[in-house]
Amino acid sequence: MRDSEVPAWWRRLGLDGLVDVHVHFLPDRVLNAVWAYFDQASEHYGTEWPITYRTSVEERLKTLDSLGVRAFPALVYPHKPGMAAGLNSWARDFATATPGCVSSGTFFPEPDAADYVRTALELGTRIFKVHLQVGDYDPRTGELDEVWGLLAEAAVPVVIHCGSGPIPGRHTGPGPIGEVLRRHPALTAVIAHLGMPEYAEHLAFTSYPNVHLDTTMALTPFTEKLMPFPRDLIPRLADVQDRIVLGSDFPNIPYEYAVQLSSLETLDLGDAWLRAVCWENGARLLGL
Repeated sequence: MRDSEVPAWWRRLGLDGLVDVHVHFLPDRVLNAVWAYFDQASEHYGTEWPITYRTSVEERLKTLDSLGVRAFPALVYPHKPGMAAGLNSWARDFATATPGCVSSGTFFPEPDAADYVRTALELGTRIFKVHLQVGDYDPRTGELDEVWGLLAEAAVPVVIHCGSGPIPGRHTGPGPIGEVLRRHPALTAVIAHLGMPEYAEHLAFTSYPNVHLDTTMALTPFTEKLMPFPRDLIPRLADVQDRIVLGSDFPNIPYEYAVQLSSLETLDLGDAWLRAVCWENGARLLGL
C-alpha cells in the first residue's frame, strides 16, 4: 500500500479517517536537532534512517490531512531540565492554531514538574509524552511521583517510550516503568512502540486497567529486521484489542506512512480489530 491508497483503505473499514496518538511536531530548532541525530543513525543504530517527511510544517500538515489523519497530538519531549514548561506552552499554542491537533504536554524530573503539569492539565492538555531513553532519567524518582499521581487522577494518557529499542537506556525496559505502575495502578499509560523489544513484558502490563500500547513503528519491515515481534504474541494483540492504539512516529519514519497500516493488516486480526486500533481506541483516549 502507498500513501495515496490510505483513504480508500480506511473507507473500506467504514471509518471516517484515522486517529494517530504518536505524531511529532516540535519547535524548529528542536526538530532540526532530532533530524540531525537521525542523519547519524548508522552510527547510533547501525542502520540508515532517512526522514521520509522532511518537509515544512505546512507540508507535513497537508500530508496528514491527505492521509485522513483526523486527530493527532504534537508530541514534545525534553532531553534536559528547564525545557518542559516551554515545550508545553509551544504545544498548546500549536494545537490551538492547528485543526485536528490535540493539546499535548511533557515533563522532566525537576522541582517544578508537578506545578507545570498541573497548569497544563488546567489549561486543557489531553495527552503527555515522556522518553526515558532520550531524557535518561529514572521514572521512579521522587520528583515525578506527584506528577504520575496527577495524571492518574485526571485519567489523561501519557505516551511513554520505556522499551529498550532502538537502543537501550539506563532506565528503559519493563522494570522502572513497572514500578511506577505498581505505585499508580490507575495510570493511563500508553507504552510506545508496543514496548519493543520487550514486547511480552510490556503487553503483560495490560493487566492494569488503563494501560495501552501504541503500534508506532512496530511490525513494519524496517523494525522487523532489527527487533522482530514474536509470532506467538500475535494472539495477545487480539486479546487486548481495546488496548492497542495506532501510532506512527510521523514525520520521523524511514518509510511511507502507509507501511504502518499495511503492517497491521498483515496480522490478519480482522476488520473489527483494525477499526478499534485505527480509530475507536485513539478517539476514546483523546476524548474525541
